[in-house]
Amino acid sequence: MEKVGGFSVCSSPGLLQKEGVIELAVKYTQHPPAHWIHTKCTMDSHVAMRVGGNFFFDPLPSDPSVDLLLVAGGVGINPLYSILLHAADLLRQNPTNAGRCYHIGSTHLCYSAKNTQELLFKKSIINVCKEFPEKFSCDFHITAQTADIDQELQPYMNRGRLSEGGLRRHVDPITTLCYLCGPPPMIESMVETLLSLGLSQERILFEKWW
Repeated sequence: MEKVGGFSVCSSPGLLQKEGVIELAVKYTQHPPAHWIHTKCTMDSHVAMRVGGNFFFDPLPSDPSVDLLLVAGGVGINPLYSILLHAADLLRQNPTNAGRCYHIGSTHLCYSAKNTQELLFKKSIINVCKEFPEKFSCDFHITAQTADIDQELQPYMNRGRLSEGGLRRHVDPITTLCYLCGPPPMIESMVETLLSLGLSQERILFEKWW
C-alpha cells in the first residue's frame, strides 16, 4: 500500500535481538494493512517489512549521556513506549557490560489521555519506574474523567492537561533530549513551551498523529 499507517512498533529493539520478535500496536480501522491484520492475519501468515524514518533513540556507546523527556498524547504513546523500554534495557546492560554500552541518564514520561482506560501500557510503565526509581519517573494526565482513580495509579495521576510547570522541572537545556508524539495541536503547543524553557530545536524530536 502506498499509504502507511494504522500500526506502530511498541516493543524494545532488545526483544528483536534476543527473541526475533517485534510487537505492533494495531488500531482497528478500514485502512487495508491494519484491517487485514485484524480480520485475515493468522499464525504463519507471511509479511514483508520496510523500516525508515528518523523518530527513534539508538545511541552509540560513545555518545554523550542524555536525560530523556518523553511526552505522549493518546495513542502517541506507542513509539515512546518502545523508547522507554529501550532505555530500561540500556540500564540493565550497564552492570555487565561496563565500558561497552551507552550510559543513559534519567527518563521521564508525561502521558496524557482522556481517561485511565485510554492510558495504554500503564502497568508496564509503572513497573519500569518501580524497577529503576532513581532513573525513571512518569506523570499520567487525564483530561475527561470524573470517576475515581484506581489506588494503584493515584501516585502517578494528574487531572487536567500537561502544563508548563509540569515540564519545567524535567527540562535541562544541556542534558535533556525530548521526544514528542501525539495530535498535531498538542505537539505544536509543547514545542513552543519547550523552546520557551530554553530547550533548543535540535533537542526536540516529534512525530504527529494525523
